[in-house]
Amino acid sequence: MKVVIDSNIVIDVLEKREPFFEKSYAVIQLCANKTIDGYVCAGSITDIYYIIRKNMADNSKAKEAIIRLGELVGVCDTMANDIAAAHALDMSDFEDAVLAATSKREKADYIVTRNKRDFKGSPVPAVEPEELLALCAKK
Repeated sequence: MKVVIDSNIVIDVLEKREPFFEKSYAVIQLCANKTIDGYVCAGSITDIYYIIRKNMADNSKAKEAIIRLGELVGVCDTMANDIAAAHALDMSDFEDAVLAATSKREKADYIVTRNKRDFKGSPVPAVEPEELLALCAKK
């Protein structure tokens, strides 16, 4: 199973945000264990770095967290065609539309997010961490 992970899941893990940490961490563990193929969009990496850097006293810790993330999940590039495809989607948030368009081109089975409602109109179904964990448990 191939999934693209929204930045909110990664930030939950890196910042140990409660009450989301446990389920989001379980998603990353599935990737680390190669149970699923997990990816983060390249554009999400810069957003994640920006957010976690603000909450860390040392920039090197934020960079280290991004490097470690890259060891656990793949990174998918966003292409010019993804931007054009995102404009055509009936989605209210452009950043989410870009993630959805990239996920479609990457032939992802799911987008894992805590903001499932923001992905109405996505060509790739969005699931919350709990849903993904249940899907993986059935296999």
